[in-house]
Amino acid sequence: MTKPFIAFFDGRSGAGRASLVYHLASMFSDLNLRVVAADLDPQAHLTSMFLDDDVLEVLWSDGDHVATVFGAVSPLFSGTGDLARTSPFVQVEENLRLVPGDPLLAAFEDEFSQAWSDALLGKERAFRVLSVFFRVVASVVEGFDADLALVDVGPSFGAPSRTALLSASHVVVPLAPDLLSLQVLRNMGPTLRKWRVEWRERLGKTQPTLPPGIAQPGEGMVPVGYVVLQHAVWAGRPSTASGKWAARVPGDYAQYVLGRDAGLNDPGKDSECLAVIKHYRSLVPMTQEARKPVFRLKPGDGAMGAHFQAAQEARRDFENLARAIAQRVGLAIPMF
Repeated sequence: MTKPFIAFFDGRSGAGRASLVYHLASMFSDLNLRVVAADLDPQAHLTSMFLDDDVLEVLWSDGDHVATVFGAVSPLFSGTGDLARTSPFVQVEENLRLVPGDPLLAAFEDEFSQAWSDALLGKERAFRVLSVFFRVVASVVEGFDADLALVDVGPSFGAPSRTALLSASHVVVPLAPDLLSLQVLRNMGPTLRKWRVEWRERLGKTQPTLPPGIAQPGEGMVPVGYVVLQHAVWAGRPSTASGKWAARVPGDYAQYVLGRDAGLNDPGKDSECLAVIKHYRSLVPMTQEARKPVFRLKPGDGAMGAHFQAAQEARRDFENLARAIAQRVGLAIPMF
Protein backbone atom coordinates (compact mmCIF):
# COMPACT_ATOMS: atom_id res chain seq x y z
CA MET A 1 0.00 0.00 0.00
CA THR A 2 1.22 3.52 -0.81
CA LYS A 3 1.88 5.42 2.40
CA PRO A 4 -0.53 8.34 2.90
CA PHE A 5 1.01 11.82 2.88
CA ILE A 6 -1.58 14.05 4.54
CA ALA A 7 -1.25 17.82 4.12
CA PHE A 8 -2.87 20.32 6.48
CA PHE A 9 -3.73 23.52 4.66
CA ASP A 10 -5.95 26.44 5.68
CA GLY A 11 -4.67 29.39 3.65
CA ARG A 12 -4.41 31.67 6.70
CA SER A 13 -2.44 32.21 9.88
CA GLY A 14 -3.76 31.82 13.38
CA ALA A 15 -6.28 29.01 12.98
CA GLY A 16 -4.09 26.50 14.87
CA ARG A 17 -2.85 24.38 11.97
CA ALA A 18 0.69 23.75 13.27
CA SER A 19 -0.65 22.87 16.72
CA LEU A 20 -3.07 20.42 15.13
CA VAL A 21 -0.28 18.67 13.20
CA TYR A 22 1.88 18.61 16.35
CA HIS A 23 -0.84 16.96 18.40
CA LEU A 24 -1.85 14.49 15.68
CA ALA A 25 1.74 13.41 15.05
CA SER A 26 2.11 12.70 18.77
CA MET A 27 -1.22 10.89 18.89
CA PHE A 28 -0.41 8.65 15.92
CA SER A 29 2.86 7.87 17.70
CA ASP A 30 0.92 6.95 20.85
CA LEU A 31 -1.23 4.66 18.71
CA ASN A 32 1.91 2.71 17.76
CA LEU A 33 2.19 4.02 14.21
CA ARG A 34 5.47 5.28 12.82
CA VAL A 35 4.90 8.85 11.66
CA VAL A 36 6.91 11.52 9.88
CA ALA A 37 5.93 15.13 10.57
CA ALA A 38 7.19 17.39 7.75
CA ASP A 39 7.34 21.14 8.31
CA LEU A 40 7.09 22.73 4.84
CA ASP A 41 5.95 26.11 6.17
CA PRO A 42 8.75 28.72 5.94
CA GLN A 43 7.50 30.12 9.26
CA ALA A 44 8.56 26.79 10.86
CA HIS A 45 6.04 26.94 13.72
CA LEU A 46 5.71 23.16 13.83
CA THR A 47 9.46 22.75 14.17
CA SER A 48 9.57 25.20 17.06
CA MET A 49 6.88 23.18 18.86
CA PHE A 50 8.92 20.00 18.68
CA LEU A 51 12.39 21.46 19.25
CA ASP A 52 13.67 23.95 21.80
CA ASP A 53 15.68 27.04 20.89
CA ASP A 54 19.05 25.46 21.64
CA VAL A 55 18.43 22.71 19.09
CA LEU A 56 17.01 25.16 16.55
CA GLU A 57 20.05 27.39 16.90
CA VAL A 58 22.28 24.47 15.92
CA LEU A 59 20.03 23.48 12.99
CA TRP A 60 19.71 26.99 11.60
CA SER A 61 23.18 28.33 12.42
CA ASP A 62 25.01 25.71 10.39
CA GLY A 63 25.83 27.29 7.05
CA ASP A 64 24.39 24.44 4.96
CA HIS A 65 21.40 23.69 7.22
CA VAL A 66 22.01 20.02 6.39
CA ALA A 67 19.43 18.68 8.86
CA THR A 68 16.53 20.84 7.60
CA VAL A 69 14.35 20.66 4.52
CA PHE A 70 16.25 23.67 3.14
CA GLY A 71 19.53 21.79 3.33
CA ALA A 72 17.98 18.82 1.55
CA VAL A 73 16.72 20.81 -1.44
CA SER A 74 19.37 23.53 -1.76
CA PRO A 75 21.74 21.56 -4.07
CA LEU A 76 18.99 21.51 -6.69
CA PHE A 77 18.53 25.26 -6.53
CA SER A 78 22.22 26.08 -6.33
CA GLY A 79 22.91 24.06 -9.48
CA THR A 80 25.26 21.64 -7.74
CA GLY A 81 23.06 18.55 -7.92
CA ASP A 82 19.60 17.31 -7.07
CA LEU A 83 18.67 16.39 -3.50
CA ALA A 84 21.27 16.18 -0.78
CA ARG A 85 22.46 12.65 -0.11
CA THR A 86 21.44 12.75 3.56
CA SER A 87 17.73 12.74 4.46
CA PRO A 88 16.93 15.59 6.86
CA PHE A 89 15.23 14.54 10.07
CA VAL A 90 15.33 14.74 13.84
CA GLN A 91 14.27 11.69 15.83
CA VAL A 92 11.74 13.22 18.21
CA GLU A 93 10.70 9.96 19.85
CA GLU A 94 10.72 6.26 19.05
CA ASN A 95 7.79 6.38 16.60
CA LEU A 96 8.17 9.95 15.39
CA ARG A 97 10.58 11.74 13.08
CA LEU A 98 10.46 15.43 12.22
CA VAL A 99 11.59 16.93 8.93
CA PRO A 100 12.57 20.34 10.33
CA GLY A 101 11.32 23.45 8.61
CA ASP A 102 13.53 26.39 7.73
CA PRO A 103 12.78 30.10 7.20
CA LEU A 104 15.22 30.07 4.27
CA LEU A 105 12.68 28.12 2.19
CA ALA A 106 11.03 31.44 1.35
CA ALA A 107 14.01 32.23 -0.88
CA PHE A 108 12.91 29.61 -3.42
CA GLU A 109 9.51 31.14 -4.26
CA ASP A 110 10.58 32.39 -7.69
CA GLU A 111 12.08 28.97 -8.55
CA PHE A 112 8.83 27.21 -7.66
CA SER A 113 6.83 29.69 -9.71
CA GLN A 114 9.07 29.34 -12.77
CA ALA A 115 8.99 25.55 -12.55
CA TRP A 116 5.19 25.61 -12.62
CA SER A 117 5.35 27.35 -16.01
CA ASP A 118 8.24 25.25 -17.33
CA ALA A 119 6.45 21.99 -16.51
CA LEU A 120 3.97 22.75 -19.30
CA LEU A 121 6.92 22.60 -21.68
CA GLY A 122 7.87 19.14 -20.44
CA LYS A 123 11.15 20.26 -18.87
CA GLU A 124 12.74 17.61 -16.68
CA ARG A 125 14.18 20.12 -14.21
CA ALA A 126 10.72 21.59 -13.68
CA PHE A 127 9.51 18.21 -12.47
CA ARG A 128 12.53 17.85 -10.20
CA VAL A 129 11.72 21.23 -8.62
CA LEU A 130 7.98 20.64 -8.26
CA SER A 131 8.48 17.15 -6.82
CA VAL A 132 11.30 18.15 -4.49
CA PHE A 133 9.25 18.25 -1.28
CA PHE A 134 7.60 14.94 -2.08
CA ARG A 135 10.97 13.33 -2.68
CA VAL A 136 12.44 14.69 0.56
CA VAL A 137 9.51 13.48 2.67
CA ALA A 138 9.40 10.15 0.83
CA SER A 139 13.09 9.56 1.58
CA VAL A 140 12.49 10.04 5.31
CA VAL A 141 9.34 7.89 5.24
CA GLU A 142 11.18 5.11 3.42
CA GLY A 143 14.22 5.24 5.70
CA PHE A 144 12.00 5.11 8.79
CA ASP A 145 9.53 2.59 7.34
CA ALA A 146 6.88 5.05 8.49
CA ASP A 147 3.15 4.35 8.22
CA LEU A 148 2.23 7.90 7.23
CA ALA A 149 3.47 11.46 6.86
CA LEU A 150 1.77 14.61 8.14
CA VAL A 151 2.70 17.71 6.15
CA ASP A 152 2.33 21.25 7.51
CA VAL A 153 1.77 23.65 4.60
CA GLY A 154 2.34 27.40 4.85
CA PRO A 155 -0.60 29.81 5.22
CA SER A 156 -0.58 31.31 1.73
CA PHE A 157 -1.67 30.61 -1.82
CA GLY A 158 1.82 31.23 -3.21
CA ALA A 159 4.13 28.93 -5.13
CA PRO A 160 5.85 27.40 -2.04
CA SER A 161 2.52 26.31 -0.57
CA ARG A 162 1.40 24.91 -3.91
CA THR A 163 4.65 22.94 -4.24
CA ALA A 164 4.24 21.60 -0.69
CA LEU A 165 0.71 20.45 -1.51
CA LEU A 166 1.97 18.54 -4.54
CA SER A 167 3.65 16.18 -2.06
CA ALA A 168 0.31 15.23 -0.51
CA SER A 169 -1.97 12.35 -1.35
CA HIS A 170 -4.67 13.86 0.88
CA VAL A 171 -5.60 17.25 2.34
CA VAL A 172 -7.22 18.07 5.69
CA VAL A 173 -8.57 21.60 6.12
CA PRO A 174 -8.32 23.12 9.62
CA LEU A 175 -10.86 25.90 10.17
CA ALA A 176 -11.47 28.40 12.94
CA PRO A 177 -15.16 29.21 13.43
CA ASP A 178 -14.85 32.84 12.36
CA LEU A 179 -15.57 35.05 9.39
CA LEU A 180 -11.96 35.12 8.20
CA SER A 181 -11.77 31.32 7.83
CA LEU A 182 -14.99 31.28 5.84
CA GLN A 183 -13.74 34.00 3.52
CA VAL A 184 -10.43 32.19 3.00
CA LEU A 185 -12.34 28.95 2.34
CA ARG A 186 -14.09 30.61 -0.61
CA ASN A 187 -10.71 31.11 -2.24
CA MET A 188 -9.01 27.94 -1.04
CA GLY A 189 -11.56 25.47 -2.35
CA PRO A 190 -11.54 26.59 -6.00
CA THR A 191 -7.77 27.06 -5.84
CA LEU A 192 -7.22 23.45 -4.67
CA ARG A 193 -9.47 22.12 -7.41
CA LYS A 194 -7.64 24.24 -10.00
CA TRP A 195 -4.21 23.08 -8.80
CA ARG A 196 -5.26 19.43 -8.99
CA VAL A 197 -6.35 19.82 -12.61
CA GLU A 198 -3.24 21.80 -13.58
CA TRP A 199 -0.90 19.35 -11.83
CA ARG A 200 -2.46 16.45 -13.71
CA GLU A 201 -1.72 18.28 -16.97
CA ARG A 202 1.88 18.96 -15.93
CA LEU A 203 2.46 15.36 -14.92
CA GLY A 204 1.43 14.27 -18.38
CA LYS A 205 3.95 16.65 -19.91
CA THR A 206 6.95 15.93 -17.66
CA GLN A 207 6.76 12.25 -16.71
CA PRO A 208 7.83 10.98 -20.18
CA THR A 209 11.02 13.06 -19.93
CA LEU A 210 12.23 11.61 -16.64
CA PRO A 211 15.11 9.19 -16.23
CA PRO A 212 14.31 6.02 -14.24
CA GLY A 213 14.60 6.06 -10.48
CA ILE A 214 13.08 9.47 -9.69
CA ALA A 215 10.32 9.17 -7.09
CA GLN A 216 7.10 10.57 -8.51
CA PRO A 217 4.12 11.96 -6.62
CA GLY A 218 0.66 11.11 -7.87
CA GLU A 219 -2.15 13.50 -8.73
CA GLY A 220 -3.09 13.59 -5.04
CA MET A 221 -4.45 16.50 -3.01
CA VAL A 222 -7.70 14.63 -2.32
CA PRO A 223 -9.81 16.42 0.35
CA VAL A 224 -10.65 14.10 3.25
CA GLY A 225 -12.54 16.56 5.45
CA TYR A 226 -12.19 19.52 7.77
CA VAL A 227 -11.50 20.11 11.46
CA VAL A 228 -13.12 22.96 13.39
CA LEU A 229 -10.54 24.33 15.82
CA GLN A 230 -10.38 26.60 18.83
CA HIS A 231 -14.05 27.36 19.30
CA ALA A 232 -14.79 29.13 22.55
CA VAL A 233 -16.78 27.07 25.05
CA TRP A 234 -19.07 28.32 27.80
CA ALA A 235 -20.97 25.88 30.03
CA GLY A 236 -20.11 23.04 27.67
CA ARG A 237 -21.44 24.79 24.54
CA PRO A 238 -19.73 26.88 21.85
CA SER A 239 -20.04 30.63 22.36
CA THR A 240 -22.75 32.43 20.38
CA ALA A 241 -20.21 34.07 18.07
CA SER A 242 -18.25 30.91 17.23
CA GLY A 243 -21.44 28.87 16.97
CA LYS A 244 -22.78 31.30 14.36
CA TRP A 245 -19.76 30.90 12.09
CA ALA A 246 -19.41 27.15 12.74
CA ALA A 247 -22.94 26.65 11.44
CA ARG A 248 -21.81 28.10 8.10
CA VAL A 249 -18.84 25.76 7.71
CA PRO A 250 -20.59 22.61 6.33
CA GLY A 251 -22.33 24.46 3.51
CA ASP A 252 -19.30 26.54 2.56
CA TYR A 253 -16.93 23.54 2.65
CA ALA A 254 -19.28 21.51 0.45
CA GLN A 255 -19.75 24.35 -2.02
CA TYR A 256 -16.22 25.71 -2.33
CA VAL A 257 -14.01 22.66 -1.64
CA LEU A 258 -16.16 19.82 -2.98
CA GLY A 259 -18.15 21.77 -5.57
CA ARG A 260 -21.54 20.55 -4.42
CA ASP A 261 -24.49 21.73 -2.36
CA ALA A 262 -25.10 20.88 1.28
CA GLY A 263 -28.03 21.92 3.44
CA LEU A 264 -26.40 21.13 6.79
CA ASN A 265 -25.73 23.84 9.36
CA ASP A 266 -24.16 21.73 12.12
CA PRO A 267 -20.57 20.45 11.79
CA GLY A 268 -21.36 17.72 14.33
CA LYS A 269 -23.80 16.16 11.84
CA ASP A 270 -21.70 16.69 8.72
CA SER A 271 -19.89 13.62 7.38
CA GLU A 272 -17.10 15.89 6.06
CA CYS A 273 -16.34 17.15 9.58
CA LEU A 274 -13.57 15.05 11.06
CA ALA A 275 -13.76 16.67 14.51
CA VAL A 276 -14.63 19.77 16.48
CA ILE A 277 -11.71 20.48 18.80
CA LYS A 278 -12.08 23.06 21.55
CA HIS A 279 -9.31 25.40 22.67
CA TYR A 280 -7.73 24.08 25.86
CA ARG A 281 -6.80 27.60 26.87
CA SER A 282 -5.71 27.08 30.47
CA LEU A 283 -3.48 24.16 29.44
CA VAL A 284 -1.55 25.98 26.71
CA PRO A 285 1.11 27.46 29.06
CA MET A 286 1.65 23.99 30.55
CA THR A 287 2.16 22.39 27.14
CA GLN A 288 4.69 25.07 26.23
CA GLU A 289 6.58 24.69 29.49
CA ALA A 290 6.54 20.87 29.45
CA ARG A 291 7.05 20.74 25.65
CA LYS A 292 4.49 18.00 25.23
CA PRO A 293 0.97 17.81 23.74
CA VAL A 294 -2.05 18.64 25.87
CA PHE A 295 -3.12 15.02 26.21
CA ARG A 296 0.22 13.96 27.72
CA LEU A 297 0.11 16.47 30.57
CA LYS A 298 0.32 14.94 34.04
CA PRO A 299 -0.06 16.32 37.57
CA GLY A 300 3.72 16.73 37.65
CA ASP A 301 3.36 19.22 34.78
CA GLY A 302 0.78 21.20 36.76
CA ALA A 303 -2.29 19.52 35.26
CA MET A 304 -4.23 18.73 38.42
CA GLY A 305 -7.93 18.44 39.13
CA ALA A 306 -9.99 19.99 36.35
CA HIS A 307 -6.85 20.55 34.29
CA PHE A 308 -5.99 16.86 34.38
CA GLN A 309 -9.56 16.00 33.42
CA ALA A 310 -9.31 18.41 30.47
CA ALA A 311 -6.07 16.74 29.39
CA GLN A 312 -7.82 13.36 29.38
CA GLU A 313 -10.68 14.83 27.35
CA ALA A 314 -8.11 16.10 24.87
CA ARG A 315 -6.69 12.58 24.57
CA ARG A 316 -10.12 11.25 23.68
CA ASP A 317 -10.71 14.05 21.16
CA PHE A 318 -7.38 13.66 19.38
CA GLU A 319 -7.52 9.88 19.35
CA ASN A 320 -10.97 10.01 17.76
CA LEU A 321 -9.67 12.52 15.20
CA ALA A 322 -6.60 10.40 14.40
CA ARG A 323 -8.78 7.34 13.86
CA ALA A 324 -11.21 9.30 11.68
CA ILE A 325 -8.39 10.55 9.45
CA ALA A 326 -6.84 7.09 9.26
CA GLN A 327 -10.14 5.60 8.17
CA ARG A 328 -10.54 8.20 5.41
CA VAL A 329 -7.08 7.50 3.96
CA GLY A 330 -7.29 3.71 4.30
CA LEU A 331 -4.80 3.35 7.14
CA ALA A 332 -5.39 0.66 9.76
CA ILE A 333 -4.79 1.55 13.42
CA PRO A 334 -4.57 -1.34 15.90
CA MET A 335 -7.21 -1.34 18.63
CA PHE A 336 -5.86 -1.62 22.17
